[in-house]
Amino acid sequence: MSAEAADREAATSSRPCTPPQTSWFEFLLEEALLEQHLRKPSPDPPPVQLIVQFLEQASKPSVNEQNQVQPPPDNKRNRILKLLALKVAAHLKWDLDVLEKSLSVPVLNMLLNELLCISKVPPGTKHVDVDLASLPPTTAMAILLYNRWAIRTIVQSSFPVKQVKPGPPQLNVMNQMQQEKELTENILKVLKEQAADSILVLEGALKLNKDLYVHTIRTLDLLAMEPGMVNGETESSTAGLKISAEEIECQVCYDLGAIYFQQGSTNPAVHENAKEKFFRTKELIAKNGSSLLHCSIDEKRLAGYCQACEVLTSSSDDSSQPASPYSQIHNCMKSGNYQDLVKIFLEDNLSLSLPVQFRQSVLRELFQKAQQGNDALDEVCFKVCVCNTVCDVMQGRTIDIYFCQLFLKPSKEKIDFLLEVCSRSINLENASECLKRKMGAFLKNLCLGLEDLQLVFMISSHELFIKLLKDDERKLLIDQMRKRSPRINLCTKPVTSFYDIPASASVNIGQLEHQLILSVDPWRIRQILIELHGMTSERQFWTISNKWEVPNVYGNVILGIKDNLTRDLVYILMAKGLHCSAIKDFVHAKQLFAACLELVTEFSPKLRQVMLNEMLLLDIYTHEAGAGVSGERPPSDLISRVRGYLEMRVPDIPLRQVIAEECVAFLLNWRENEYLTMQVPLPLVQTNPYVKLGQLLAATCKELPGPKESRRTAKDLWEVVVQICSVSNQHKRGNDGRVSLIKHRESTLGIMYRYVLGYFSRCLEYEPLVLTTILSLFVKLHNVREDIVNDITAEHIAIWPSSIPNLQSVDFEAVAITVKELVSYALTINSNNHFWLIIQADIYFATNQYSAALHYYLQAGAVCSDFFNKMVPPDVYTDQVIKRMIKCCSLLNCHTQVAILCQFLREVDYKTAFKALQEQNSHDAMDSYYDYIWDVTILEYLTYLHHKRGETDKRQIAIKAIGQTELNASNPEEVLQLAAQRRKKKFLQAMAKLYF
Repeated sequence: MSAEAADREAATSSRPCTPPQTSWFEFLLEEALLEQHLRKPSPDPPPVQLIVQFLEQASKPSVNEQNQVQPPPDNKRNRILKLLALKVAAHLKWDLDVLEKSLSVPVLNMLLNELLCISKVPPGTKHVDVDLASLPPTTAMAILLYNRWAIRTIVQSSFPVKQVKPGPPQLNVMNQMQQEKELTENILKVLKEQAADSILVLEGALKLNKDLYVHTIRTLDLLAMEPGMVNGETESSTAGLKISAEEIECQVCYDLGAIYFQQGSTNPAVHENAKEKFFRTKELIAKNGSSLLHCSIDEKRLAGYCQACEVLTSSSDDSSQPASPYSQIHNCMKSGNYQDLVKIFLEDNLSLSLPVQFRQSVLRELFQKAQQGNDALDEVCFKVCVCNTVCDVMQGRTIDIYFCQLFLKPSKEKIDFLLEVCSRSINLENASECLKRKMGAFLKNLCLGLEDLQLVFMISSHELFIKLLKDDERKLLIDQMRKRSPRINLCTKPVTSFYDIPASASVNIGQLEHQLILSVDPWRIRQILIELHGMTSERQFWTISNKWEVPNVYGNVILGIKDNLTRDLVYILMAKGLHCSAIKDFVHAKQLFAACLELVTEFSPKLRQVMLNEMLLLDIYTHEAGAGVSGERPPSDLISRVRGYLEMRVPDIPLRQVIAEECVAFLLNWRENEYLTMQVPLPLVQTNPYVKLGQLLAATCKELPGPKESRRTAKDLWEVVVQICSVSNQHKRGNDGRVSLIKHRESTLGIMYRYVLGYFSRCLEYEPLVLTTILSLFVKLHNVREDIVNDITAEHIAIWPSSIPNLQSVDFEAVAITVKELVSYALTINSNNHFWLIIQADIYFATNQYSAALHYYLQAGAVCSDFFNKMVPPDVYTDQVIKRMIKCCSLLNCHTQVAILCQFLREVDYKTAFKALQEQNSHDAMDSYYDYIWDVTILEYLTYLHHKRGETDKRQIAIKAIGQTELNASNPEEVLQLAAQRRKKKFLQAMAKLYF
């Protein structure tokens, strides 16, 4: 019997699903309806599961009069069922991508064998012995399809598959699943034995260089007719769906490349063949492009294959073109040239071309080699880890736990290398202020974590540290450095009065307008405008650039100035000043605003107040971007000006709402809660929702240490935020024409970002209590949904109300996104806040991302326990957190970890632990974890379980664990607790290495 025939026979016993029983009349009716559906001009794709139903019905065995099971009869009914299955596949144009995603291996194997049978492939004949050029086009294409599927299935079976946790056990379902699993393994075994033949068939297909045809619904109908009615049409060169030679070559090259690449793991020389096929595929796609209608190739995966082949086939002798960083790293790892490896990572910290996942994979491989006994790699691991950490810092990612572990025992050499990496990873001349702040914050936090003052002094005296952090911030960090560096006297010479600068001779208008657009010098701007107005009096020069934007509340006043030169000058100075402020060029912005203030003071008290307000906003921005970053309080004069603005009662002054918003955020930044709660004028609170929200937030934060006392203010804040999140079709407007807090659903998310992430993000970095309060509020709002199964925990969550009168009015989608964005933002500010890490873990747990949830649960415990060298505080690893970790491990099929975690609960959950240990399909280290179990009852159950199963070796491991003297029940309580604590530490550290 041939391999193909063996496949057909194995597939006939497949029972992928159990379709409903139908009478023969109902079946014929369904057939007619399906025929009508498939023959529509543009029918919807029929469900692929129809193939399963048809083939399952056709392969159902029969029972004779003696109750003996017989193979399925070859009658008309079964032939029609098989034909219908082929028609559904033909309607899908035999797209293997679609079929493989929806059909199991046994079903697809049966379908393709039916295609071979109906395409007149001689039974019992090996495909490698058949000359494809001599066969009809549809027959050759059927053989090609089968062998393409064969090698694709082999490649797919080599990929790791995440096991889906089954539901409640049902005997019949489990039997079907086990039967299908065994059938799949048998088919894979046959396909792997045929792999060499399938490769030869596909290599031969590349030499055909002619178009082929695949069966359509029409050709299948013709084949089903009596032989005399076909008239040979299906064997002609034009029957069926035409597949061009270029499409065949492209798809076959890709599939051959994949099988060659998979075989390269055991035979590296085959990678050259894979490279040749993949690059040929790439050429054909680039050459033909959109004309490849029936060629389905994942171009991202193809690009990855090509890149991998370049790395794996590159040699040190090949100097015709510079090697990619991937090739260089591969060669370094292969040859053991770790010095150059560190150099490559260090250089990439400036270019940032290597993906973070690739960096982490290289580090993991180095750790594995180091753990196998190569002590010389410890230093290399540290250096690569430092390069990765600095890269993470610059890109705003959380610091890896490996770095914290390697830095538990810092030394002078480690600090020297770390400072070298930091210095070579940032170009201070071109680096943005944000990047400088990130690097400065990293070095500052590093100093805070060091106990040796000599090491702290090494960092604080380094040139990079001095440039990134100011003297006063260094003084706060190090008590020994009390002398501040001498400040530079920034006094400048008195400038000439604004109107005393003479105008120069006139030049070409176009050149002057160009200079006017580019200049940020107020006196040069005035000079250019005087010249332009001297050349023509008809132009309005404030309109020459569409980048000059002034708020409408100001524009109406400025454009009312009668003198053309003064109007243009005031408008341009203000527009340029606002632009410089927006791009954080505060020096030029202040010069432009000062010049504008001097100009308008002489003729317009209204515009003078406008400029004073804008200069106040500029001073707030300047302080927050400068001294405020290091935690230095603003001068009392600035705080007084902020308060004065909020209390200002000058009539008819155009006001920008953002100034009031920034003033409130500024006061929240610097904990002026007393003023916000007691002294802000009531009319301002009533007319400005941002001020109202800020006042309520300040009152809540002020009273937060006492939950009972803060309930009233918390309830007020809750009601305002619920109103922000509410959905309504009404647009209510205030006296100033602005839309109030009530918005349409499509704008709810935008307003959430504006209120929370946009407005308060400036104050969250300096006042974490504000962030904690907002975060707990939105977490509570997220939890009040009726369909929430897994609540998210947060600090101070008990102060908020527990219900909402009208749940349907709240846009919970916007709330959920806001919670995620807030937590992500919070962790960029402080990645070591264990409460925020627990919230992030709860979010992943609620969205069924269990591996990520475990990562953050473990990270939360690690940051508050010196990487588990100390006891994790009980308010961090509560029973709820431990139970969620247990569920994560259970759903990841790590059942031994489940049993160990059951010991962490206040009352050991023996029922869950025993049930987990009964599972035999565990994806964790199983018996190697027994040393982490300190509960003797669980160890005794393990001993019984292994004895019952006849697992002698594992039983001896469990007995050895029980026999440790420190677990003796007669020991003092202190000894038992110490033994439990030591095992907790080792287990959590092992888990951290697994999930970080």
